[in-house]
Amino acid sequence: MPDYTSEELSDAHRALLSTLHKCEKIDATKLGKSQQTLLKRRIAALKVALTLIEKEQDQKERGDEKP
Repeated sequence: MPDYTSEELSDAHRALLSTLHKCEKIDATKLGKSQQTLLKRRIAALKVALTLIEKEQDQKERGDEKP
Protein backbone atom coordinates (compact mmCIF):
# COMPACT_ATOMS: atom_id res chain seq x y z
CA MET A 1 0.00 0.00 0.00
CA PRO A 2 1.35 3.44 -0.86
CA ASP A 3 2.60 5.60 1.97
CA TYR A 4 0.40 8.69 2.26
CA THR A 5 1.32 11.85 4.10
CA SER A 6 -0.64 12.95 7.15
CA GLU A 7 -2.03 15.84 5.12
CA GLU A 8 -3.24 13.53 2.34
CA LEU A 9 -4.92 11.27 4.89
CA SER A 10 -6.53 14.24 6.60
CA ASP A 11 -7.84 15.65 3.31
CA ALA A 12 -9.23 12.27 2.27
CA HIS A 13 -10.85 11.79 5.68
CA ARG A 14 -12.51 15.19 5.48
CA ALA A 15 -13.83 14.57 1.96
CA LEU A 16 -15.17 11.09 2.77
CA LEU A 17 -16.75 12.30 6.01
CA SER A 18 -18.55 15.06 4.11
CA THR A 19 -19.82 12.54 1.56
CA LEU A 20 -20.97 10.21 4.34
CA HIS A 21 -22.95 12.99 6.02
CA LYS A 22 -24.61 13.87 2.72
CA CYS A 23 -25.52 10.23 2.09
CA GLU A 24 -26.95 9.86 5.60
CA LYS A 25 -29.20 12.90 5.04
CA ILE A 26 -30.86 11.31 2.01
CA ASP A 27 -34.45 10.16 2.59
CA ALA A 28 -34.14 6.55 1.46
CA THR A 29 -37.91 6.07 1.47
CA LYS A 30 -38.09 8.28 -1.63
CA LEU A 31 -35.67 6.04 -3.51
CA GLY A 32 -36.35 2.88 -5.43
CA LYS A 33 -35.33 -0.48 -4.00
CA SER A 34 -32.06 -0.70 -5.94
CA GLN A 35 -31.12 2.89 -5.06
CA GLN A 36 -31.79 2.14 -1.38
CA THR A 37 -29.49 -0.88 -1.55
CA LEU A 38 -26.82 1.16 -3.30
CA LEU A 39 -27.09 3.91 -0.69
CA LYS A 40 -26.77 1.42 2.20
CA ARG A 41 -23.71 -0.18 0.60
CA ARG A 42 -22.16 3.20 -0.16
CA ILE A 43 -22.61 4.29 3.47
CA ALA A 44 -21.07 1.04 4.70
CA ALA A 45 -18.11 1.43 2.33
CA LEU A 46 -17.52 5.03 3.42
CA LYS A 47 -17.51 3.95 7.07
CA VAL A 48 -14.93 1.25 6.31
CA ALA A 49 -12.75 3.72 4.41
CA LEU A 50 -12.96 6.25 7.25
CA THR A 51 -12.03 3.60 9.81
CA LEU A 52 -9.00 2.54 7.78
CA ILE A 53 -7.85 6.13 7.36
CA GLU A 54 -8.24 6.75 11.09
CA LYS A 55 -6.24 3.60 11.84
CA GLU A 56 -3.47 4.75 9.50
CA GLN A 57 -3.46 8.21 11.08
CA ASP A 58 -3.18 6.68 14.56
CA GLN A 59 -0.22 4.57 13.46
CA LYS A 60 1.51 7.62 12.00
CA GLU A 61 0.95 9.59 15.21
CA ARG A 62 2.41 6.79 17.33
CA GLY A 63 5.24 6.26 14.90
CA ASP A 64 4.39 2.58 14.48
CA GLU A 65 5.93 0.63 11.68
CA LYS A 66 3.61 -1.06 9.20
CA PRO A 67 3.32 -4.84 9.58
